Amino acid sequence: MRRTTPKGVILLLITAIIWGSSFVAQSIGMKSIDAFTFTGIRTTLGMLLLLPVTLIINKGFDHDKKTLKKGLILGIVFSIAQNFQQFAFYYSTSGKIAFITAFYMFFVPLFSVIFLKKKIAALTWVSILIGLAGLFLLCINPSELTNINLGDVLALICAVFYALQIMLIDKFLEDGTSGVQLSFMEFFVAAIISLVAMLIFEHPVIADIKTAAPSLLYSGIMSCGIAYTLQIAGQKHASPVVASLLMCLESVFAVITAAIVLHENMLPRELAGCIIMFAAIILSQVSESLSSKKKNPVSAEHT
Repeated sequence: MRRTTPKGVILLLITAIIWGSSFVAQSIGMKSIDAFTFTGIRTTLGMLLLLPVTLIINKGFDHDKKTLKKGLILGIVFSIAQNFQQFAFYYSTSGKIAFITAFYMFFVPLFSVIFLKKKIAALTWVSILIGLAGLFLLCINPSELTNINLGDVLALICAVFYALQIMLIDKFLEDGTSGVQLSFMEFFVAAIISLVAMLIFEHPVIADIKTAAPSLLYSGIMSCGIAYTLQIAGQKHASPVVASLLMCLESVFAVITAAIVLHENMLPRELAGCIIMFAAIILSQVSESLSSKKKNPVSAEHT
C-alpha cells in the first residue's frame, strides 16, 4: 500500500479546504437550476480549465489508449457519484448529506479488505470510527435524526461511488499515469454524461443559469477543476485510507468557512467535532507509521 508523505498530506488538505469552502456554493446553485444542469456545467468548466494544461503536457490532443480507458472508467464513476449527491439536495439537508457522503472514508478500507484482500491495521479502523464520530458531531443536528429520507439514501450511494473513485485513482496512478491528463479525461466523460442527461430530463433556462453563475464558476473552477486535480496529485503520495480521511476534512473546513465568511458562530458540538476529526487524522498517521515499521524493521532502525 502506498505510503503517505507530507506532500500528499498538504495537497489533500488543500483539496479539502477548497471542497469545504465550495459546499455552500453547491447548495445555493441548486436553488436556481436542476441537478444535471449544475453538474454538467460544473464539470465542463473543470474540463475547460484543464484543457490548455493537458494540451501543453501532450503537445496536442494525443492521449494514449490506457489513459483514455482509465479516464472513461473514472469519468463514469465520478459522474454517478456527483449526480447522486446533487440530487440528494432535493430531499435532505446539507449537514446530513455531508455526513453521509463522508462514509466513503469507511467504505475505502472496507472495500480494500473485501475486494483487494488488503490488511487494515486495527488502529486505522479506530481512527476511522473516531473520524465518523467527529463528523457526526460536526454535521448532524440531533433534531434531524427523526427520519431517513430519499436524500439520505442517495447520499449513501454517492459515498459508495466516491470510495470507488478514490480506489480507482490509487490503482490507475501505479503505472505513472499523468494526474492532469487523468483528471481532464475524468471531467470530459462526466461532463458529456451530465449534459446529455440534462438535455433529456431537464429544461435548462438561460436566465436561471445566469442566476446560478457565481456558484457554478466557483464550484466548476475551484472545486472541480483545481481541487479534483489536486486530489489525484495528492493520492500519488498517500495511501487511499489516509487520503479518504484527509479529504473528509472538507466538512470541517465548510463549517470554519461559514463561521468566517457568513459570521456563523460555531456550536460547542461542532467545535468538538472538528477537534475529534483532526485527532482521527493524527491517529491514522501514527497507525500507518507503526505498520510501516513492523513491515520494515531494518529500515526503521536507520531512520
